[in-house]
Amino acid sequence: MKRLKAGWMIIAAVCLVLGMGLPVLAADVIKIGVIGPMNFVQGKDHWNGASMASEEINAKGGVQVGKKKMKIELVKSDSNEFLNITDATNAMELLLTRDKVDFIVGGFRTEAVMAMQDIAMDYKKIFIGCGAAHPELCTRVAEDYNRYKYFFRGTPFNSMFLVKTCFIQMATVAGILKQALGIPKIKVAIVAEKQVWADPMVAATQQTLPKMGMEEVGVWRPSQTATDVTAELSAIEKSGAHVIFTIFSASVGITFARQAGELKIPAAMVGINVEAQKDGFYKATQGMGNYVMTMNTYARDVEYNEMTKPFVDTYIKKYGEVPTYTADTYTAIKDAIVPVIEKTGTLDSDKLVAALEEYPHKVPSGVASYLKDEKGRHLHDLAWGPGFLTSLGVQWQDGKLVGVWPNKWKAAENAPEITYKGIVPYKIAPWIIEKYKK
Repeated sequence: MKRLKAGWMIIAAVCLVLGMGLPVLAADVIKIGVIGPMNFVQGKDHWNGASMASEEINAKGGVQVGKKKMKIELVKSDSNEFLNITDATNAMELLLTRDKVDFIVGGFRTEAVMAMQDIAMDYKKIFIGCGAAHPELCTRVAEDYNRYKYFFRGTPFNSMFLVKTCFIQMATVAGILKQALGIPKIKVAIVAEKQVWADPMVAATQQTLPKMGMEEVGVWRPSQTATDVTAELSAIEKSGAHVIFTIFSASVGITFARQAGELKIPAAMVGINVEAQKDGFYKATQGMGNYVMTMNTYARDVEYNEMTKPFVDTYIKKYGEVPTYTADTYTAIKDAIVPVIEKTGTLDSDKLVAALEEYPHKVPSGVASYLKDEKGRHLHDLAWGPGFLTSLGVQWQDGKLVGVWPNKWKAAENAPEITYKGIVPYKIAPWIIEKYKK
């Protein structure tokens, strides 16, 4: 009995030592939560980008934090935010309470990200948003800095800059149509999915079109998951629109492009169609998506800088397709979080926030730099324009997604022309030429 008792005491002592050692082991890992709609491409690319970053960093020994190296451990969290905001908040809560992550990247739908943002702020954890574009996410930082300072936008630049870029791209296409087809005044149909993020873009478009010398012929707001938009397309055709300005982030982008192609609607599509950014779009539209143009971040053979090609090529090799912008969880981790950790030698959120605010850094899509508002308050929003982030305009041509903008773009009268390596000329759909060419 004495031997048995002694044996149990030894086992208990070993368990105690091991138990005491667990926090030490855990401290050698930086846990990053990757949250997004994992059953959709936006969430899948969140995970793919983050996975690629963690693999590259860990392969080099991890992150240098002061005098020790720490490996990155990712925690996947399905927000289900397309369908249920409550699911998204629960997922974020679990990341912070059960999984005890140190950082969070991801998020896509604005309504869900705002709710997730509040939870991350409760726990004072740095959350880099990689999908939602609404300006309010960052104006919160300026208006209540002590609470919201842990949120940074990682991608895309906000919806006001998005719409500005889309206007420039729309003006470019309008100029090509006017010159090639002799159209005196371009008429524009605005088509936006019925979601909050699109509201400021619709309002801005309506206000700006007259200033651009174009005429609005109507606004259509189909559901983000609409499976039939023939009524909208019929009305657009009757309106005489030459351009359809699209604002889509979900599956309606496939439906709209496929049915517009089937009906040969004689209007050029330009704007935002997230589904058209993906390699599978052409097949999903049964080839009817040819000539659709959308704003995008990446395209095969287009290079912003020396970082673009290695990132895009490696991503294609690993996952078989071009990354969408939500894959910039890669840059949020590798080019933002990790460098400031190594620079400061700490995981302390407040010290890292201060370092990130003063850390403009090159990324595969340009240069990420954080803005202040007109009062000099930190916004943690991304700078837009030449020398920073501009995005691309891409078009489906003969079943291939190619970059067509910026092509000799001048942001101002005395500014230099901007053309990235790999950009090709825009093409007008033949049925549009047939209708208007004299």
